[in-house]
Amino acid sequence: MAQPTNTFDSYDAKGIREDLQDVIYNVDPEETPFYTAAAKLRATNTLHEWQTDGLRASADNAHIEGDDTVAEARSATTRLGNYTQIFKNAVVVPGTDEGLNKAGRAREMAYQVLKIAKEQKLDIEKALFANQARVVGSSSAARRLAGAPAWLTTNTVFGANEGADPTGDGTNARTDETTALTAFSQTKFDNVMQSIWTSGGKPDSVYLSAFQMNIALGFTGNNNQRSPVQAGDERDVKSMAVYVTPWGTVEWKPTRENRSRDVFIMQDDMWAVATLRPTKNEALSKTGDNEKRQVVTELTLVCRNEAASGIIADNTTS
Repeated sequence: MAQPTNTFDSYDAKGIREDLQDVIYNVDPEETPFYTAAAKLRATNTLHEWQTDGLRASADNAHIEGDDTVAEARSATTRLGNYTQIFKNAVVVPGTDEGLNKAGRAREMAYQVLKIAKEQKLDIEKALFANQARVVGSSSAARRLAGAPAWLTTNTVFGANEGADPTGDGTNARTDETTALTAFSQTKFDNVMQSIWTSGGKPDSVYLSAFQMNIALGFTGNNNQRSPVQAGDERDVKSMAVYVTPWGTVEWKPTRENRSRDVFIMQDDMWAVATLRPTKNEALSKTGDNEKRQVVTELTLVCRNEAASGIIADNTTS
């Protein structure tokens, strides 16, 4: 078939209006499970401090009738602290933007500020999982919060050569293994779960990368209890939201912002985020034909008691 001669079609026409949807599609992830699950506190200083304590080990406790009572030695609480970290991002939009008719958003500044707030939340999640020590900061160096790996010392599995626990007060990071990485396994997981239970913890969440989650999907045994799929459900399900062990029941929470080599087993209520300055959208001083705004958050991570959580570090990632 062919067009009739002199057909005036759309290829010849001028002035056809564009067909651009008035929406912007974004598939980038914005979930922050650890930041979301952590309790929220208010900080009033750049060094936020707290105390931890524990019970002595159980002992044989029997006494003679009428004997004198002698006080036993008691230990003091442990005082810990973490520095607040400033998260800041800014955007500059020229004044011309006010006169433009754009698809998908009314004003470029509002759209960009919303994006920045989501991106900054991901930065916060990344910092909470980061293997970094706290840094007091100075006029030439930024303050930094100590991430979760810097606190965990009691219930840990790590590499056999260079791998080592930190001191556990946030002043130094974990020592990463470089030569003897081994695969994440059910044995490692169960050992840390048992250790947490022995320490008195009640873990409820496991934070791990997609790679390590795929390994966890292969866990087997009577201590791997999953919710059954209904007989009438025709879907092919390969999922494990809840994992039941003799040492507690945990929910698997795949994350994108933690290091893939680390698997965290956490009691969520033993972690908190102390905020000195809540997220705020602020206008910056005008210096020309433009508009400037910044999004600022200042907060730190609180490890209420590290013995309630654990880490399986130095896992292979491929």
